[in-house]
Amino acid sequence: MLDIKSFLSSLETSVKQFPDRSAKWLLENTENLRGLLEIIASDIVEYLDFSKVEIKRTTFIPDNLRQQESDLVYLLPFRDTDNTDVSVDHAATEVMIYILVEHQSTVDRTMGFRLLFYMCQIWDSQRREYIAEDVPKREWRFQPIIPVVFYTGEQKWETLPSLETLMDLPEALNRFVPKFETLLLDVKSEGDETLLKSNHPFGWLLTVLKQEFADTEAFVEAVLRLGDYLRARPEAERAQWKQVIYYLYLLIFYRRPIVEQPALEQIVLENHPFVELSDEEKQLMQSMAEHYLQQGIEQGIEQGETRTKQEVILKLLQIRFPNVNVPEPLAEKVRTLNNRNQLEALFEKAVTSQTLEELHTEFNASEEDEN
Repeated sequence: MLDIKSFLSSLETSVKQFPDRSAKWLLENTENLRGLLEIIASDIVEYLDFSKVEIKRTTFIPDNLRQQESDLVYLLPFRDTDNTDVSVDHAATEVMIYILVEHQSTVDRTMGFRLLFYMCQIWDSQRREYIAEDVPKREWRFQPIIPVVFYTGEQKWETLPSLETLMDLPEALNRFVPKFETLLLDVKSEGDETLLKSNHPFGWLLTVLKQEFADTEAFVEAVLRLGDYLRARPEAERAQWKQVIYYLYLLIFYRRPIVEQPALEQIVLENHPFVELSDEEKQLMQSMAEHYLQQGIEQGIEQGETRTKQEVILKLLQIRFPNVNVPEPLAEKVRTLNNRNQLEALFEKAVTSQTLEELHTEFNASEEDEN
């Protein structure tokens, strides 16, 4: 499933579309779906028949949220080989995997509710299909759903998504709250040992994605490690390698500073000589570089403006509170804050707050309100 031309055309309008569309492009390759589940749900992978996976071409995300996230729905057989009940047709059991691709920089505390809402929409669509096909209610069987959050933002998830986090819940009422397990992959916060535990190419690629905004040395080290791994893979996986290399190129053009891009492009070429590209594919690579140059310039300007605002806020705090060191948690939040409106609001608070503690408290409160 390496339709690079269609994928590139979907990115032409804005560099901001890269995080979710590139993740969807990778995960539409069902081998990468397997790689993802080997990281977060290795106990059920053996029961899933990936050779018969079906990608449902639908979305359950409202239009007003599609700039923040995207989703993928898969249907595939689940073989319950541990169940010895011969009256059950295990081969007929199908399970849905619902993946919410979340690329916002901050964690959304309402994630548990959102997942339940999307899952109910899936079951409701099944209900409507049964009604349209005049299926007797006694024969209705809703398909079980495995909810997955694929998160590539910078803020760390401290707890798994659930409805309980949105409630002040007395113990006596706990049994009335819907409960379901969510599989979460917090890419930026996950240790490499977890991403690499199954030695799957997708996990290795995620170790590079983790470093997308890291310093040059860390990013290059991750790319070189991926190259060493791929060189040791069997020839039969060559199609999978191609998608990895395309993704590396896209990651460089979309997420790395413009001044680094020529050198990083050369490193990718030199360390992946085993990938045999056709003349058309080589030309496409060159076209990619030219096509993204202008978009990269636009992105660089935007990132430069953001970094300037971050530096101005930190400098202002040093001037206003010369005898007090800016707490590292607050400084880190300023450095990782990319939302222009939030930066402007924080600048105003930095001017008016009487103490750093007051500023930190107000900033945390405003973040919780937005989340």
